[in-house]
Amino acid sequence: MASPSPEDLVVTRATLDDWPVISGWARDEGWNPGVSDGPCFFAQDPEGFFLGRIDGAPVSAISVVNHGPDYAFLGCYLVRPDLRGRGYGLTTWKTALGHAGGRTIGLDGVVAQQGNYRRSGFRLAHKTFRFGGLPTAVAATAASGVRGAEDRDLGAVIAYDSGCHPADRPRFVESWLGGTGHRALVRVVDGRLTGYGVIRPAVDALRIGPLFADTPGDARALFAALVAEADGRPVAVDIPEPSVAGVALAEEYGLPPSFETARMYTGPVRPHATDRVYAITTLELG
Repeated sequence: MASPSPEDLVVTRATLDDWPVISGWARDEGWNPGVSDGPCFFAQDPEGFFLGRIDGAPVSAISVVNHGPDYAFLGCYLVRPDLRGRGYGLTTWKTALGHAGGRTIGLDGVVAQQGNYRRSGFRLAHKTFRFGGLPTAVAATAASGVRGAEDRDLGAVIAYDSGCHPADRPRFVESWLGGTGHRALVRVVDGRLTGYGVIRPAVDALRIGPLFADTPGDARALFAALVAEADGRPVAVDIPEPSVAGVALAEEYGLPPSFETARMYTGPVRPHATDRVYAITTLELG
């Protein structure tokens, strides 16, 4: 009996109830999804998640999450392993991409797919490397100004995040700071926010992201405090290759690189402070 063709695939918007299917596939790929990512992701754009089904059974997924009038981010591009190579992924891709409209689209692409992304009009901005493992003990000097984020910090954190990202994402940031199991830290010096970071529970290792900071000193203070929150458990962090100081932090804590992705865009993005990005927030939403 012939396998169902791509024309038999029915692609519809996914709901939060479908998230366990998508995150389960991501877990099986070794992507170490956060255990509370779903509600935070859907808070940004609940219309931006898609599933492809054959006879009602999920076989493919993708997200195209709009971050504003000019920018969207593509992630969660997955096909069930036993059904790959049949065109289901491409059909899902083509169906979902229209959600972005005329926006520039960003993604963090795995090595195996980067050639396909280039053929679809994406261009390399930089590589990103995941570092992870059990942090080694580091003799940290006392860093003043690092504390848990509080409700009074929300406006300042949203504004800070906007300066480090290609689009404003206040709904996401608010949800991310308060996500179940998430621990958000800020550094405040002389009454001014100089950086923030989040650590969250995930399947295989606690994930650190974002880590945005004014200076390497601010980043180091926040990173030390975030690692301390892990309390001896493994951590993972996605660091853009241009962040020499971010890479140095991971190496200082004995975290080896495990895999790489490529940040790619279909067009221009608004200027933002890439020098303050020591670790990206997620590979799924940028």
